[in-house]
Amino acid sequence: MELIEGLLTRRSIRKYQDKPIKKEIIEEIIKAAQYSPSAHNRQPWEFLVIDDKKFLAELRHIQRWTSFAQDAACVIIVCGDMEKSFSRNKDDEKWSFVDVDCAIATQSLMLAAWAKGIGSCYCGAAPMQKIVDSLKENLKLPDNIRPFAIVPLGYPAETPKQPEDRYHPEKIHWGNW
Repeated sequence: MELIEGLLTRRSIRKYQDKPIKKEIIEEIIKAAQYSPSAHNRQPWEFLVIDDKKFLAELRHIQRWTSFAQDAACVIIVCGDMEKSFSRNKDDEKWSFVDVDCAIATQSLMLAAWAKGIGSCYCGAAPMQKIVDSLKENLKLPDNIRPFAIVPLGYPAETPKQPEDRYHPEKIHWGNW
């Protein structure tokens, strides 16, 4: 699949075939995500792959918009290491690029999955603090690890309708607003 085609055709998939994904394919998908850009090249991301059906079925109690994840082959929890992230924590300035870096990696992960014929759906964790805290507790994550996104993966059992057109040239500003 050509890159532009993948960008234009990837859709959120919420229905999956009852078919596992080979470990080697998951590793290829995560490898592609690890090649994403990050602030100061800190690469703060970590990836937790979960295929336990009991966890997938209970996930909706942590993040209510993930009920369909019970039918996925697995979920990948994209996390950020707060200690590795490009950040500042001073009295006059506090910020971190961890969520931005994880967002870029999540997009790359989903596009890599699509290129392999695997559907995915972005389900947020950060910045919803209750979900972040619940995932940290349920998954026994270290203090420095921030769960950013929950990405169910599976071979599609649906073909979502493609949008008519998302290109809007009026949203492009050349030189000034």
